[in-house]
Amino acid sequence: MAETENFRKDFPLLRQEMNGRPIVYLDNGATTQKPESMIRAMCGYYGGCNANPHRGAYALSVEATDIYETARERVRRFIGAKEAREIIFTKNATEALNLVAYSYGLSNIGPGDEIVLTIAEHHSNLVPWQRVAKAKGAALKYIYLEKDGNLSEKDIAEKITKKTKLVAVTHVSNVLGLVNPVRRVADRAHEAGAVVVVDGSQSVPHLAANVQELGADFFAFSGHKLLAPMGVGVLYGRAALLEAMPPFLSGGDMIEYVEEQESTYAELPAKFEAGTQNVGGAAGLTAAIDYLENLTFARVKAVEDDLLSYALPRLRALPWIELYGCDSERDNKTGIVTFNVKGVHPHDVSTILDSEGVAIRAGHHCAQPLMKYLGQAATCRASFYFYNTRQDVDRWLDALEKVREVMRVGHN
Repeated sequence: MAETENFRKDFPLLRQEMNGRPIVYLDNGATTQKPESMIRAMCGYYGGCNANPHRGAYALSVEATDIYETARERVRRFIGAKEAREIIFTKNATEALNLVAYSYGLSNIGPGDEIVLTIAEHHSNLVPWQRVAKAKGAALKYIYLEKDGNLSEKDIAEKITKKTKLVAVTHVSNVLGLVNPVRRVADRAHEAGAVVVVDGSQSVPHLAANVQELGADFFAFSGHKLLAPMGVGVLYGRAALLEAMPPFLSGGDMIEYVEEQESTYAELPAKFEAGTQNVGGAAGLTAAIDYLENLTFARVKAVEDDLLSYALPRLRALPWIELYGCDSERDNKTGIVTFNVKGVHPHDVSTILDSEGVAIRAGHHCAQPLMKYLGQAATCRASFYFYNTRQDVDRWLDALEKVREVMRVGHN
């Protein structure tokens, strides 16, 4: 698509080569490449007004504060939060989800309570809840999947009960690329009196995610998966919940008064933002959101749908390829293709593809319970974004043929 080629010009890394070949970057589920406009925004902060926000009355500090708080308001609009104070900056989604687990979970979950997760959760939205359950004597229950990879409607209805205090659900699976029915899960959870924690890391780069429409009480994502730099993430929380929670980290900028024996804490959002914050990352996040919204999610979806419709029939025609979560083209799938080459370890597949200039992910994808549920120790994952092309797909599939040649497997 000529339009996609124009997108690629905005990304410096995609102009480079890897192992002597033009880069085919298909690991967007792990992190996306960065547009020049985002890089300029970060450099503009560090080169033009680098100072500590919130702490100085001089012009540079005031400008840094303005950049930081402008980013907070930009994120608020991006995800549809009611108030800017409901947006907490973290270093990534993992920290955001741990904040909820330790500040909300340990304070509100007790013996005999239940925490409901989906089996498709990333470890970041699973391990913290294991720790809370162990510490508080609560029980973990799982919503499993139908054969097509979608959440079991029966489990949603039956496993969320009056004992459930919290439901953790990923908006989009980082392994299967399937969009989960978060609103349906949230409605069921709220009927039972539970709060809902949504991992939006794989959704916000690909589709409009409005926290009000989703019914999310907490919503977390990482900037680096949506064109922004590493080291900046977001936690949305309903103001009433955040106000009642104790701080997660203690130190500078999260206090109101400190005396020898006790302290009082600052108002939201500062209560959860101890220490010097990543203002450069916030500037980059603002520019990344601007880029993405100017592009529009409709165009993102159009490219990803085109690539899926181009790649999946060809993959299904190969008897030596196993696919997961790719039973059919459907509206609730983002641009993730998870697969294995029969008889070849995923790490070997990834290494051989790398020699051909094709970058994919191989391993358990920080989702080992889901891998076990699928009956696999590891899989390969190719994840598209709007700057990928059909030529990238051709290079990837040609490289898979090279895997057969090198490993001497899969021949008919």
